[in-house]
Amino acid sequence: MTGVYERALGEAAADLHPKVRDRYSLAPDDGMVCVGRGEMDITRGTLVLPALYAMTTQNMLFPEGGEDVPFSVTTVAYTTAGGHEAMTTRRAFDFGDTTRLFDSLTVWDAESERLLDFLGTHGRVASELHPRVEDGALVVAGGRQWARLGDRYVPLPGPLAADVEVRDRYDETDERYHVTATVENDLVGHMLGYRGTFTQDQTASDGMPDDLRIVRGLDRLPPR
Repeated sequence: MTGVYERALGEAAADLHPKVRDRYSLAPDDGMVCVGRGEMDITRGTLVLPALYAMTTQNMLFPEGGEDVPFSVTTVAYTTAGGHEAMTTRRAFDFGDTTRLFDSLTVWDAESERLLDFLGTHGRVASELHPRVEDGALVVAGGRQWARLGDRYVPLPGPLAADVEVRDRYDETDERYHVTATVENDLVGHMLGYRGTFTQDQTASDGMPDDLRIVRGLDRLPPR
């Protein structure tokens, strides 16, 4: 089966490290759930703290930072009600007295042959994703972004949009995945970043967990 990232990468998917390709190859009919566990060092900008607090209600960004923060990431693929191949990613960061979730739904737009990301449980922010392969690692950069208001999409101008990059690689030495993610903005600078390592297990699932079926009502996708 082919996952949404493999569809976007095309032939370049063959250049991924086998472990990285396996991680991102989940397809709707696989019946598998991937769970990674490890630790992350997390940084966040001070100028955006009020906005980061507000985003926690949507399972988006968050205001906490720290080192060696226990982390888990759950990924599962399915087909949305609108017929789009999709993959939910739920990241959980354990700060002891509170756990912050960062949800996203990655959707393959077959008609326009592009990859889209909907951030937060309700997908209030949508972004194009541009994946590429570098030395076996998957590197994903954000592109055009929109605010999603029901079935309407309002383009976010450059000063309001975020520059996002995620790097995911596998290290044969320690047999762990290594991830680095950064979110920056032209106006306020650094918003959030995390860096760390994790291991991953795949398990069979009897069905799509309902709490991971996020971002409902995706009948319309952002304009091309």
